[in-house]
Amino acid sequence: MNLKRIIFVLFIGLTFTVFSQENVKIMTYNLLNYPDVDSAIRNPNFRKVIRNSNPDILVVQEMTSLAGMNGFLSNVMNAYGNVYSMGTFIDGTDTDNGIFFRTSKFSFISNTRIRTSLRDINEFKIVHINYPADTLRIFSVHLKSSGGAVNENQRASEVDSLRKFTSSLPANSFYMVVGDFNIYGDYEPAYIKLKQITNGNGHFTDAITMTGSWNQFQYRQYHTQSPRTRGFGGGSTGGMDDRFDMILMSPGIFNAGRIAYVPGTMTPYGNDGNHYNDSINRRPNTAVPDSVADAIHYASDHIPVIATFTFGNVIGISGNNQNIPDKFELSQNFPNPFNPSTKIKFEIPDSERNNSFDTELIVYDMLGREVSVLVNTSLKAGKYEAVWNAANLPSGVYFYTLSAGEYRETKRMILLK
Repeated sequence: MNLKRIIFVLFIGLTFTVFSQENVKIMTYNLLNYPDVDSAIRNPNFRKVIRNSNPDILVVQEMTSLAGMNGFLSNVMNAYGNVYSMGTFIDGTDTDNGIFFRTSKFSFISNTRIRTSLRDINEFKIVHINYPADTLRIFSVHLKSSGGAVNENQRASEVDSLRKFTSSLPANSFYMVVGDFNIYGDYEPAYIKLKQITNGNGHFTDAITMTGSWNQFQYRQYHTQSPRTRGFGGGSTGGMDDRFDMILMSPGIFNAGRIAYVPGTMTPYGNDGNHYNDSINRRPNTAVPDSVADAIHYASDHIPVIATFTFGNVIGISGNNQNIPDKFELSQNFPNPFNPSTKIKFEIPDSERNNSFDTELIVYDMLGREVSVLVNTSLKAGKYEAVWNAANLPSGVYFYTLSAGEYRETKRMILLK
């Protein structure tokens, strides 16, 4: 083995963790007009919820002031140690959105306001410290409340403002929208507009399928409001019967790009599915300890939603790192046909001229439309494996193309549901 090949072996062995995965928990939580006169009473409840759920990123709605953000950071998020930081807060015309993040994992980039006729939508841009090439955009919304055509149309108008923004994003962007949507079912114009594919760009995917009205017993495990049946502290009542709070994501995240949703982790925190039209803390609650159920009940009139995402979703440099590839190779996906996920292996060779190659692995549909970007980064010589999850796509023939330097190869795969 020549000296250059030895150096490549050592480099790959030392940099394996660059391509490993890391799980991140993202939570959205409507804090109910925070701060208010009873904030000192509610803070211990918020502390209990946050300490037990342990999010890496928390996005909040109904924050009223910068003083409230600072107070929530010190009295809740960092009550047990200096763990979290907060992003820039923009004080709009109504209650507003805020973001807190684990300082050891993330760096904050910016907060951009998207104005609507009621409340601002905010775009929070952050990056994972170990994966700085992948910017995550989190949009936080608090859409118009209440039923009826007038309110439904206003929610749709607010979503139009969001979609105008997201449709202008680069095709490979990783983004999600979280918050209090106040949507009552999949028939609402706002929900339809969020999911609507327009020129293949800027739409959102829902990991949970619920048809018709969401205020139904069969959907009880997904409800997020209201955890109370009696009125206090200005919050809504009525028991657990509405799915207002959600986390929707870009197709790239849902289809296991370098930032990927972990299937089955979308959880209304504290909802065990046994409290339809009831208080969340009626005994027993099998999802959380009784003390946490009480804290959720008294902290806010919403319960938080939490989901897990992986960062760095190119899975590994394969085990035998002494066998450096001497040519490009794109393997047939396995399994094939598949449902809903499949693995794609490829190899990047040692080169006399290049230490790395700008590499793309992209999935297309039968019409040649880009469906998912699995890899878009510079890679050293080695063997790689990517995972594609097509749970939200119809059965059919798809193509995947590997491009690296002057190399380009395409293969065919079949999704069979």
